[in-house]
Amino acid sequence: MPKQNFKVCLCWRRIFKTRVVEPPPDVKNAFNHFSQSGTMTVDDLLTFLIEHQGENNATKEDAQAIFDSLKHLNIFHRRGLHLEAFFRYLLGDHNLAHPPSSKVHHDMTAPLAHYFLFTGHNSYLTGNQVISASSVEPIKDALLRGVRVIELDLWPNSKGDDVEIRHGGYHQLATTFSYPIFLFSCKKEHDFYKTLTSPVDLQKCLQAIKENAFHASEYPVVITFEDHLNPNLQKKVAKMVTETFGDMLYWSETENMQQFPSPESLKKRILISTKPPKEYLGENRGDVSETESGRVRNELSRNPSDVGEHFPDEDEENTVVQYRQLIAIHAGKLKGGLENWLSDDPMKVRRLSLSEQELENAIRTYATKIVRFTQRNLLRVYPKGTRLDSSNYNPFVGWMHGAQMVAFNMQGYGKYLWIMQGMFKANGGCGYVKKPDFLLRRGENDEVFNPSAPLEVKTVMRVKVILGEGWHQDFHHTAFDRYSPPDFYTKIGIAGVPEDKDVKQTAIIEDEWLPVWDQDFEFLIRVPELAVLRIQVLEYDTTGRPDFGGQTSLPVSELRTGIRTVPLCDKKGNKYKHVRLLLSINFGRPYDL
Repeated sequence: MPKQNFKVCLCWRRIFKTRVVEPPPDVKNAFNHFSQSGTMTVDDLLTFLIEHQGENNATKEDAQAIFDSLKHLNIFHRRGLHLEAFFRYLLGDHNLAHPPSSKVHHDMTAPLAHYFLFTGHNSYLTGNQVISASSVEPIKDALLRGVRVIELDLWPNSKGDDVEIRHGGYHQLATTFSYPIFLFSCKKEHDFYKTLTSPVDLQKCLQAIKENAFHASEYPVVITFEDHLNPNLQKKVAKMVTETFGDMLYWSETENMQQFPSPESLKKRILISTKPPKEYLGENRGDVSETESGRVRNELSRNPSDVGEHFPDEDEENTVVQYRQLIAIHAGKLKGGLENWLSDDPMKVRRLSLSEQELENAIRTYATKIVRFTQRNLLRVYPKGTRLDSSNYNPFVGWMHGAQMVAFNMQGYGKYLWIMQGMFKANGGCGYVKKPDFLLRRGENDEVFNPSAPLEVKTVMRVKVILGEGWHQDFHHTAFDRYSPPDFYTKIGIAGVPEDKDVKQTAIIEDEWLPVWDQDFEFLIRVPELAVLRIQVLEYDTTGRPDFGGQTSLPVSELRTGIRTVPLCDKKGNKYKHVRLLLSINFGRPYDL
């Protein structure tokens, strides 16, 4: 009998049921401790809030509001909360580790120099620093997220008769770039390039600021101008600014302020900050520029078509006076080197700008001088010129030395931008965070805080990552793995001063939309005022990079203790509707170790 050959193909489907997570041990233990006969009354819940959650000011009305928020659930009972309802409350928005609606609670009556300000860099750009479009949309988005400092680069248009906003980005041609560039000007000593970013109309930017400035916060908005205009165009800017903002615009009564006003006194006001235009007149052309345009800014201050020396007439002198009156916060670098830049004039406050690279170099020699300077004056730090992809840098270098305006590119995403967003969730998300007292103090011999000195541990933070939920509601069922449920793990850590930086990781829970980790972690924190809790959930992928499952950053100084829920956000910082973690958070003293 002849042999016969058969090919057999087997097909099957893997079926995974989405299970319902039972209340974990921490939740059961808390419920059993504070409930009576399996039911938690309003009074029981109030006791739980005070004794377990550390809400010492909680009232019976607060407990009743939680009860009322659960009445729509089928698991709610009139006599009180059963275990399942109590569990749902712990995972709900009444039990956030950091409430988004928390009120402004810092003292807002100190001078502006006593605060960190939520600060944008090249606020009009939609993408990279070389070929992306300029638009009012990034400005609107930044303001609605609480950003309080908007940067606009002012340039003459191609005809030289109007003002446009675009990124100039001048630099020596010897630098190597990964983007195409268009050469437009050569100077004897240096060659420079002009970026291909498209322009946006100044008036549109000003109107967008006016319409969106005070939705997220009523505290002042500072507009920093990087000014490359001739006197005629400066006059045009002065007219546009005054007509657009009207009474919203803050006018300084004196040019030489000895102290900046307070955020409280400047509510719903717009402040202009730029370098006074005296540098464009005659012998003052040699002043050092305070922006990344560096040595070429003085050349570009007049009409690009001018090739000879320019001497002001009487009309231009009047224009300069009008333009100067707009400037509430004077910016600029004094002649000489870094030591002169950081000199503190007791009769006059000002703003100084340094690139991240300049700051890193400066702190090697002048760390305490920077701290002393920033006790009265404003220091703005901006990304170095090689960040053409609009990436960001470590903000703690600036914050630890008192820099108030750590300017960030807001149009992308990534670790440092998430940290920045987390920092400014503090103080009700108003865009102003009071600097720690140690950065403002002076000793008996006029000594100030030394950022280079060793730091002692101030607090021990203990976090248990209990569980997570919501991915199967906010993500498609094949978003992570095509043929099986995801394999989630959580990275949790502290972002802060170098000694506080720490990252830990949970186990990987395989094939589970509702992962339960129940893992404890401990963090030693030396500067809790500047520490940010970073959380990121990832999905393990054997074929390469892990998939993103959510993130958030929260100010450690404002975290609520006890069993708390933490909603996660997408890469842009927008909160998911359902994805969240359940954590247990507690703080202890160092000697408890």
